[in-house]
Amino acid sequence: MASVPSHMTPLRLVQYAAIDLVRAAPLLTEQAAVWLGTPVPAPRPGHRRYLTDLRLPIRDHAPSLVFKKAAYVDLGEVKGAPDGLELEIGWQSSSLAPLFPVFAGRLTLTYTQLRLEGYYAPPGGEFGAVLDKAFLGIAARGTARWFLERIVEAVTPAPAAVDPTERTSPSAEMAST
Repeated sequence: MASVPSHMTPLRLVQYAAIDLVRAAPLLTEQAAVWLGTPVPAPRPGHRRYLTDLRLPIRDHAPSLVFKKAAYVDLGEVKGAPDGLELEIGWQSSSLAPLFPVFAGRLTLTYTQLRLEGYYAPPGGEFGAVLDKAFLGIAARGTARWFLERIVEAVTPAPAAVDPTERTSPSAEMAST
């Protein structure tokens, strides 16, 4: 296995949710533009690229404050895994790329969770790695956490709508039992 450069930072996040894997597969392939953004030509065969805004919400101190950055998100081919689905995933800034982190990894979906595992390269090489340990890593993880939440919104089944005008009378309930 090739060694990872010292300025690459591992990233592993897990988001627990009830995932509909049958619904998830098309939402990660031909229907990804519905939730991800504008399709653009991909740099690698077998991948799909989308122009989107990655976001970093500032949850604790200013919940309404969100930083946005236009980015390319690359999705690889969705493959079956022993416990669900998995695909390659990566993102990078669509402009001023040397000033923003680049992520490459794997997204795994099971019936109960999404896992994002990979590495990101902070901007600035070794110097950027020092800044990453101090504070940039918080932003990279926050953006990745937001992205996982976005995927959960796309692939989890919507709760069944309840029509408040439809009421069952107690006698109808008793008759059905």
